[in-house]
Amino acid sequence: FKKRLLQQCIHIIEQRIAAAAGAIADAQDAANAEEKSSAGDKYETSRAMSHLQKDMYARQLQANRKELAALNDIDCTSLYTTIAAGSYVQCRECSFFIAAGLGKLDFEGRILYLLSPDAPLAKIIFGKSAGQTIIFTKKEMIVETVF
Repeated sequence: FKKRLLQQCIHIIEQRIAAAAGAIADAQDAANAEEKSSAGDKYETSRAMSHLQKDMYARQLQANRKELAALNDIDCTSLYTTIAAGSYVQCRECSFFIAAGLGKLDFEGRILYLLSPDAPLAKIIFGKSAGQTIIFTKKEMIVETVF
């Protein structure tokens, strides 16, 4: 289950990388296609906006590549008894997979939250095991299963 879940996370990140790379190319094309007119300020403003967009997408691309590299370092073959990076955590209220900060996901009929190991909640629950209580934003959750 965790291997399939990890592959889904990698797939999501790869889609984000492809989208950011495409957006960078589009922004560059838009900047290159801008024709100089007699209204020079408009031309310069349009080019500057295209470059700002390109820079924003470049930052997103870099962040996604970093997340993909971190994801590739996650060990999903181990079964954990305490919560760590690569753990699947089942609480009565919700489930977590500690691997990448991708948010809520409906995966194989289960709703779960994909958390980065650096997320505040992940840091709070690291080291906990089944039967222990987690308190996050004044909400109490009991860890039912960790694997």
